[in-house]
Amino acid sequence: MNIKILHIDSNNPVLMQQLQELGFENHEDFTSSKEIIESKIQDYHGIVIRSRFKIDKTFLDKATNLQFIARVGAGLESIDCDYASSKNIQLIAAPEGNRNAVAEHSLGMILSLFNNLNRADREIRSGHWNRESNRGHELDGKTVGIIGYGNMGKWFAKKLRGFDVEVLCYDIKENVGDTNAKQVSLAELQQKTDVFNTSRGKNIVTSDLVTALQSGKILGAGLDVLEYEKLSFETLFQDKTTPEAFQYLLEADNVLLSPHVAGWTFESHERLAQVIVDKIKALYFN
Repeated sequence: MNIKILHIDSNNPVLMQQLQELGFENHEDFTSSKEIIESKIQDYHGIVIRSRFKIDKTFLDKATNLQFIARVGAGLESIDCDYASSKNIQLIAAPEGNRNAVAEHSLGMILSLFNNLNRADREIRSGHWNRESNRGHELDGKTVGIIGYGNMGKWFAKKLRGFDVEVLCYDIKENVGDTNAKQVSLAELQQKTDVFNTSRGKNIVTSDLVTALQSGKILGAGLDVLEYEKLSFETLFQDKTTPEAFQYLLEADNVLLSPHVAGWTFESHERLAQVIVDKIKALYFN
């Protein structure tokens, strides 16, 4: 078969191992610059990425033999998808691989915020036993809104079936609602929702979130993704300064933060790799 695949990010070992067993030729380069990768990409039929750099028009023009791009993750936002498709390059992602992890993490954040768990933990460790100020809210009886009802949204709604909640969803596609969530307009979702869940950091304008938190319009926020993350997700800031809005989040008791790990459990790490293997296999053997 002699299909050569370049891996530019590290992933679970099952990915490379199973591809090798299927007869693919694997090469890895986790450290070279984008320019060096571009200089040799014409030698490869496939590339496996996470989020190290953008696969843009310049890159794709040099990838003259590329047949597929596989991203070991949920989204393809780091790829110029339209231009890649115009060159008949197949695009592969693995939202099925970490949807359960994201759903569980989202639910955990909501329950922690509703019950002041992180604040209460910090206070007790500091010698303060404050029961009344840490009185929590129950999720039952609330309305949960999900913005974007794809793999992640549907799985999150599935996790909510054990709670007595109304679940609303909004999506740019029509007729995606199901027995777990009622599809409504974005305006209706915003009007009726007590709790809502969203995806990438840049989908929320942090300064607007802070304004809403300060005014009490939003009672709390759980963020696994941040507007200020670098494309690779491996480091936080685009520059070395701490934005004023983010400084507020760091000091706020009603904000819960995690470092883009919702979809990065031990289980999903392997599952993501397996989904990519299965989809590459399907390209050549089905």
